[in-house]
Amino acid sequence: MLKLKKGLCLILALLFFMSTLPACGDTKVIDGVEYDTYGFFNESEKKNPNIEYEIIIGNVVWSIILIESVVFPIYFIGFSLWEPVGKVNDGTPKGAVRK
Repeated sequence: MLKLKKGLCLILALLFFMSTLPACGDTKVIDGVEYDTYGFFNESEKKNPNIEYEIIIGNVVWSIILIESVVFPIYFIGFSLWEPVGKVNDGTPKGAVRK
């Protein structure tokens, strides 16, 4: 019973610590409109075809590290996998690197 209490306390302490860490993906204001991050579960609601998005590497890494917890990877991959970076520029030559 003592091991169970210590384990639960450790899990709660870890969850509290993780809740104080900043999120890896940020919203971005483009032309006065704020665009949010999105993932697989809310792509149809949040993704805008006129906005360019990048994958959030930090969330992928955290999902791999915390794969056994199940909850964190579901959040990171399902709701916060891509972040807005700017408007889609159709005049950019194919293969050009965006700065």
